[in-house]
Amino acid sequence: MMKRILLTGSTGFIASNLRPLLRQKGYEVFNLERYVTGRIGKTLPYAKDTYFADLNDVNALTKAVNDVNPQIIIHLGAMTAVAYSYAHPQETLGTNFLGTVNLAEACTKLSSLEQFIYASSAEVYGVSQTEIKRESDGELVSNSPYAVSKLAAEKYLIYLHKAFGFPITIFRPFNSYGRKDDTWFVIERAITQMLTSDKCYLGDPEPVRDFLYVDDQMNAYLYALENPKAIGETFNISSGRGISIGDLAAKIKELTDFKGEIIWSALPKRALDIQVLIGSNEKIKRILGVPEPIPLEEGLKRTIAYWKKKVNEK
Repeated sequence: MMKRILLTGSTGFIASNLRPLLRQKGYEVFNLERYVTGRIGKTLPYAKDTYFADLNDVNALTKAVNDVNPQIIIHLGAMTAVAYSYAHPQETLGTNFLGTVNLAEACTKLSSLEQFIYASSAEVYGVSQTEIKRESDGELVSNSPYAVSKLAAEKYLIYLHKAFGFPITIFRPFNSYGRKDDTWFVIERAITQMLTSDKCYLGDPEPVRDFLYVDDQMNAYLYALENPKAIGETFNISSGRGISIGDLAAKIKELTDFKGEIIWSALPKRALDIQVLIGSNEKIKRILGVPEPIPLEEGLKRTIAYWKKKVNEK
């Protein structure tokens, strides 16, 4: 009998890549998303398996959870724009924290539930002084409403696990790339500008970030699924290596053979921006057996090849 998975945030980058892989592995996947006018076309191929419910609509959310009666929840639904959260803290906390509480509480009534996988964020590490972030790091000093919302949701899930044995697995993903239709994020933004223009507008070249290709992000979820070693644990999803945005842009410039000009500080700085955000991946490799991620240069080559083909088809 196929096990049922309820996947929230089903129109997002990670979920849209994960969903077909789960189906290939024989899972019955149901999507939970918030209805947005004009977006329903994205889910038409899966319409019969899609439930519409806002995470803060407890009645609709509970009905969807009960109708699906899943063995596994993969909770990716969130407001993910850090910059947006500064001006909209109530909305961000309402969706990311209270929405997660609502979903988890609805799931506590299920007799079938075996695992609740929650996508937190590397942003929860905030402005901590350690350069390499580890899951065992002590007090975390959140630096945005988004980070506060994600950390608060983590703490609530840990409470449920300790008090009632709620079967959580918490992921802290670091920066991902390999998007197919979104050029807002730094790697895709740099690549598409360098392929189509003689100017590339970027933000601050100084911050150091840990970038992980989409296929390696997928591995974390697939290796955690139905793995008893994952229950009750928190894992970074990261490469373990950092690169400054300036050096990253230089690498993309080399790989795209860009001859134009990179214009820095074209985007506003965040308040309390984290200067160095690198995640140790020792724990996820040791406990779950997740393989070593592909090198950044290889992932960039794959991403550039995709966007070059897409640009040339227009």
